[in-house]
Formats: sequence, C-alpha cells, structure tokens
Amino acid sequence: MDLKLKLEQLHQRVVGLKDQINTEEATKNAFVMPFIQILGYDIFNPTEVIPEHICDIGTKKGEKVDYVIRKNNEPILIFECKHWKESADAHNSQLHRYYHVSKARFGVLTNGTVYNFYADLEKPNIMDEKPFLTIDIEDLKDNAIKILESFTKNEYNLETILDSAEGLKYIKAIRKEFEKEIENPSDELIKLLVSRFFDKPLIASRMLAFKEYAKKALTLSINESISDRLKSALNINEKPDLLVDQKVDPIDDGGDSKIITTEEELEAFQIVKAILREKISSTRIAPRDTQSYFGVLLDDNNRKPICRFHFNTANKYLETFANGKDAGDKKQIFNLDEIYNYRIQLHQTIDNY
Repeated sequence: MDLKLKLEQLHQRVVGLKDQINTEEATKNAFVMPFIQILGYDIFNPTEVIPEHICDIGTKKGEKVDYVIRKNNEPILIFECKHWKESADAHNSQLHRYYHVSKARFGVLTNGTVYNFYADLEKPNIMDEKPFLTIDIEDLKDNAIKILESFTKNEYNLETILDSAEGLKYIKAIRKEFEKEIENPSDELIKLLVSRFFDKPLIASRMLAFKEYAKKALTLSINESISDRLKSALNINEKPDLLVDQKVDPIDDGGDSKIITTEEELEAFQIVKAILREKISSTRIAPRDTQSYFGVLLDDNNRKPICRFHFNTANKYLETFANGKDAGDKKQIFNLDEIYNYRIQLHQTIDNY
C-alpha cells in the first residue's frame, strides 16, 4: 500500500476519533504512533522507537522527549507531541531545547493532525525557527508526501533530505513573497513589469493605476490557470464524453458550457477515491459532471453510479447507491469530511457491482 493511501486512511481515523480524544497521551496513542508506523518504524521495538526518552538539558535532569526514532542505532528523528486541539506551531521552543542536545538532525512537532518537520539549515545544531516541511493529515499535498517518503525507514537518506529541505525552505519563502505581491503589488514589481511595455515616466498617479491593473492581471492569470487545471483533471477538453453521455442517459437539455465544476466537487471526488481505493484501483473511479449533480461512476459506466454530489443548492447532499443503481439515497451533509461517514455504503455499492 502506498504512502498516500496510508495517510488518507489515517485521516479517516483522525476524523472518526478526534472528538473522543481528550488528552495528549491519547493523541499520541491514537494518531502519532500510527503515523510513525506508517513511516515503517516498529513502534513495538523500544530500540527503534523510544518513547519518553530522557533528554537532559544543562542543569535540568530528567527532561523527556516524547519519541526518538533510531536507525542503525543512531537517532534520526525526535518527536514532540501535543493534544490535537493545540496548535503545532505554538510550542517549538520546547522542541528547540530537545533538539539542541540531541544528535538527531530532524525534529517533528505535532498535534497528531499537523506534523511540522524542522532541521538546522541556518546554524549547525540549532533548530530553525520555521519548519521546512509540513504534513497536514486533513489537507494532504502530493509534493509534501513525496518529501515525506524520504523519511520512511526503507528510503531514509540524510543527504537527500537535507538537499530537499534547503530547497523547500527557499521555495516556501519565495512563495510567501509572491503571495504578498499578488495581494499588494510592490513598486519594484510594477516598475519591472511596466518598463517592458510602457516607455513613459511612472508618475504617482500612473503608479497607482498600474498597481490596480497588476493586481487584477495577477489574480485573473491565477484564476484562469486554476480553471484550466480543473478542466484538465476532468478531461473536459480531451474527452467530453466522460462528463456528458447523451447516448446512455440524457442529463440536461443544454450544452457542456452550462456545466461548472467547482473545486469543492473535485475535493469531494478525491475523498471518495480515497475511500474506494481500499477496494479497487483508482483508475476505475471516474468523474462525470452535469448541470444537476457531480457523479462518480465505476469504470466510467453511466449504469454503475457510485455516488452523486448535489452541491448546486443552498443545502449540500450526498446521494449513495448501496441499495441499487435505481434506489439513490440522498443525505444532507454540512462539510466534506462527513463523506467519510458513508464509507460502508460506498463499499457496499462496489460489492453490489
């Protein structure tokens, strides 16, 4: 089973259990230990995963770090854990102290849902102020998961991770500056862009006008890029028949242009894929958007509906077909995470087919 699928299953576990997790210790047992296990380390081997490891700091004796991960008898990761309701950003000073006296090159601060990975890229043996990698179980990113693979027991390589960590650090910094420019373009950016096509002096009034033009242009460019990616994800341009199969089941009396696929529908589709990948290959799970609903099909067959998202009204509904393709059962949902509550119905639908 690949790393992403394991993390998606952990997400389902977190969603289902977190309201019952009332202590930091319970957070460690229910969420953090499974995460460590997903990385391939034996949580039942006290020479590989050491809980409550004594980490004396100066005159302070008996200080303990929650977990130390060892490989080839050398510490490679230290974990400091907090309750899932606490921020994973608010306690890095404690991890700083542990990191200073540890031989591990990487520290992880986590609340069981967010995992912030730190290194000493700025100064040797002094943990950086900001993480170079963040894994959010409730918002998994493919590029972050790819970096996380380097921390698994089978793939761990110090040099590779450090190279990636440095790159990620600067990418995050550049992205942050870029987002600032989108929100409020600086004079420097305006001058750089405008000088390429405008040869008149940039007086104050023109600078103000070009700032507004630049902000609109940047926003428009990004929105169009997102729209193109959404269409590409659904193969709208390449395979319009995936979205509207008029021969089998006419679904509207208009054209494809009336169909608007939202980011929320795509996110819901990814959740359903994650649930169904426990039973079948993701390649067999196909999207089909219509004016009335966003459908999920087995084998891209309109006669094999798995579920439908009715998100085009004030109230959102999930329609499942565990009782047969002609017996859809619509249930109101208030957020996308509730889709995980219908895992049994979705699996039953696959079993029926």
